[in-house]
Amino acid sequence: MDAGMFLSRFDGQSKLLVRSLCGTSGAHRALGVFHRQQKANPEMSLSNLMETLCQDEITCPDTKTQPLTVKPLVCLFPALFKQNLLSFIYLVQSVLPQTTVLHLLKCLSQDLHPSPWVTALVRQLERNLGAHNEDPLYTTLCCQRLKELSQRLVGSGESEGWAKCFRDQPVESESQSASCLSELGTQRKRKGSFVTLDSDGEETGQQSKRIKMNLCGSECLDAEEPSAKAEASGRLGSDAPAETPEELQPAPDSSCDALPEHIKVSVLQIKELLESQTEWDQSSMEVFKVLNDCDPGQVEVLCSMLNFPDLLEQTLSKLCSSILGPSPDFSYSTAATLIKSLLLQKVLFLSEPASRCLVTAVMSLCSHYPRPMCHVLIGPVLEEKSIGNPQAELLNRLIEGCLDSHYRLLVLQMTFKIAWNEAVLSIIHSLLDSKPDLSEELFSQFTEQLVSKGPQFTKSVKFAKMMLTVLTKYSSYVTAAHKHSLHGCLILNETFLKKSLQAALKRITHT
Repeated sequence: MDAGMFLSRFDGQSKLLVRSLCGTSGAHRALGVFHRQQKANPEMSLSNLMETLCQDEITCPDTKTQPLTVKPLVCLFPALFKQNLLSFIYLVQSVLPQTTVLHLLKCLSQDLHPSPWVTALVRQLERNLGAHNEDPLYTTLCCQRLKELSQRLVGSGESEGWAKCFRDQPVESESQSASCLSELGTQRKRKGSFVTLDSDGEETGQQSKRIKMNLCGSECLDAEEPSAKAEASGRLGSDAPAETPEELQPAPDSSCDALPEHIKVSVLQIKELLESQTEWDQSSMEVFKVLNDCDPGQVEVLCSMLNFPDLLEQTLSKLCSSILGPSPDFSYSTAATLIKSLLLQKVLFLSEPASRCLVTAVMSLCSHYPRPMCHVLIGPVLEEKSIGNPQAELLNRLIEGCLDSHYRLLVLQMTFKIAWNEAVLSIIHSLLDSKPDLSEELFSQFTEQLVSKGPQFTKSVKFAKMMLTVLTKYSSYVTAAHKHSLHGCLILNETFLKKSLQAALKRITHT
């Protein structure tokens, strides 16, 4: 089940943590978010997050014959989220009350189909908390396969032990654990694709030593928290089952290796600058010029390595000023990648009016790069089914203060392809009030939208006010065909503005 649909249950700070836990390297990303939240607010606590995860949630059955069930909210999240959550708890358990963690583990025990990795992490945490769970951390099938693996390695007596094991590994699909272990072997072969498994024993033995986990991304960016990562790798990994969590797996292709050396150095400098509490001077801002040396793919890697989506809004405002100040204009692709990484998540998950810092950042980028802003931020926000007043207010400010007529028309056309709600109606009204230069064809398309979607807004005052704007400010566009269609739409209106609307339509005679 998609974790995004549950985000409304959480408060603002918890939403950022939940979002971090949903992705790859979730435990470490969440740890970074938590540390930054603690810096901004030393009183910050994880109690709200834990309490919400343990709240009961009514779930609908897959078929009509099954009854409704009640489960803790945490059980409804995907397996990857649960793995990341438990790894994160392992890293921060010193700041969590033992009873809170045990309550969460009890809730997870209600999951009817837990993954082997989740089960192992739950048992490990129970042992650490003194719950005296004597169950082994691995499944019976995992135990059997590990014994077979060790026997084949020890018994071979050859330097090509690992290579021979992978070459002769039988394929099994009886269970999830078996497939996971097979995948792990495949990943290791792929990771060390330069190893020739059919070569002689001596060459294979030398090359097998070169098979290693590429942790360049962590080495470049995570110097501030080496002990936390080592603890997660060593203490959790020592008792882990055959299934390996995403946050501890080597990436299929190291992102850090994709960057030239001078960009890697700049990444470290930018990271240090983002985490500093001092004011940024002109010399420190020069480091952001490296963005001009990056192609779009490298910009995406850089944004990911610096965790741009998780930046505090106070830092975000300073960052936008810095990247816009000394730098020449970015290409469309570079600007689009930056806008998406820096702003999209923050705008999508607004539950209250945007802060001054966020508004400043969005408007500054929109003023410089209106086209990518329309495509990678305004468009996706409009397409979001849960768009509400906070998003609408922010978009209205962009429409009024940053977008010229051409881009307002572009946004208006975007609204033709989405479902309308009250928030979208306020955005369309703002677009109409700004008097974009509509063509006859575009006005006809808009009229069709009004007529087709009017029946679902018969009691909406916002829809009625928008119609009144159309009939007064755009009366010169209304043809006889439009007037006939709109008349039928107005008959259904049930608001106090109905008579005003009908009178405005009747006054349009130059058709």
